[in-house]
Amino acid sequence: MRVIVAAAGTAGHINPGLAIANKIKEQEKDSEIIFIGTTRGLENDLVPRAGYELKTIEAYGLNKKLSIDNFKKIYKTLNSTKKARKIIREFKPDVIVGAGGYICGPVVWAAKKEKIPVVLHESNAFPGKAVKMLAKNSETVLISFEEARNRIQNAKKIVYTGTPVKIEKKNYTIEQKNKILNEIGLSETLPSILIFGGSQGAQKINEAIIGIITKKLNQKYQIIWATGPKQFEIIEKELTNKKLDINNIRNAKIVPYIYNMEEMMNISDVIVSRSGAMTITEISNLGKPSILIPLPNVSQNHQLYNAKVLENVGAAKIILNDELNENNLNKEILNIIENPEVMKTMGEKALTKSVKNVQENIYKEIKKIAKGDKGC
Repeated sequence: MRVIVAAAGTAGHINPGLAIANKIKEQEKDSEIIFIGTTRGLENDLVPRAGYELKTIEAYGLNKKLSIDNFKKIYKTLNSTKKARKIIREFKPDVIVGAGGYICGPVVWAAKKEKIPVVLHESNAFPGKAVKMLAKNSETVLISFEEARNRIQNAKKIVYTGTPVKIEKKNYTIEQKNKILNEIGLSETLPSILIFGGSQGAQKINEAIIGIITKKLNQKYQIIWATGPKQFEIIEKELTNKKLDINNIRNAKIVPYIYNMEEMMNISDVIVSRSGAMTITEISNLGKPSILIPLPNVSQNHQLYNAKVLENVGAAKIILNDELNENNLNKEILNIIENPEVMKTMGEKALTKSVKNVQENIYKEIKKIAKGDKGC
């Protein structure tokens, strides 16, 4: 199979695209796969690192604001369809996979002109503008959450497949869990709360955790906290000013970044985080209670809709970014950990949103389209 994957911008688009590509290569070792992205996004690091060739075009997100700069970006995006057609003609793909985001526009338009079938993958519960706009030009739209189905109009076919993620549920023994906790200097008896705000951290979440630590509110639980690399030194100085050593705080392990995230998510009792599509999928797969703080001011407020996927089944609590502080976060943590039945039920509810065999399901749908099977 010859495949072009269009993925650009954030890890939320690129990582699913890479997972799909890896699954195709696993199933068909002689497959040829290339990516189309921009020169600006994380694809320039992640795609070559994963061993795939990256072709670049100019593409930008659409902005309703009227400005000369915005018109220039629209023109460049539309004009880049020509370059995308050239790439498609040279590579001669059997199918094109769009992983969401603005890059899909010119690539899908080019694919239509070249009569190459398209499969779109939408990671969020509230579909992005690109997927909603391009659904009619694709053979199939793959969705990560059933909640997205009724928000996509004019699609020929929609299939609920889930989002491919690397993190899986591990059934650690008590001894294994205790060993991991001992290695990071935490207690075997206190509930563990994993806190992170994405790869770069989240200032509002970090401010709330600083408040919890300085007020010593975490007497009944312990914190595993990834601050984000750019914010670690700032937080270290702030804690130092409060006469606290970031490396020696009771009931807390504070790091810039968590490299063994699968391990940490599995041993944690509650997860506090933003609500990107991949994070929601990981929480669901692991069956963890969560407190979600959706990132505001993102396209169509999609993180709030992602968080509601878990809140609506009783698996998560949502605290809006503007309302977050150390007191209400601490209250929600205590409400969960002090009620074992609540914590157990929330975890079970999270598992109901987990999708099995995600990568296999996605591969099968792409294979159908590549072979010319467009039936429902």
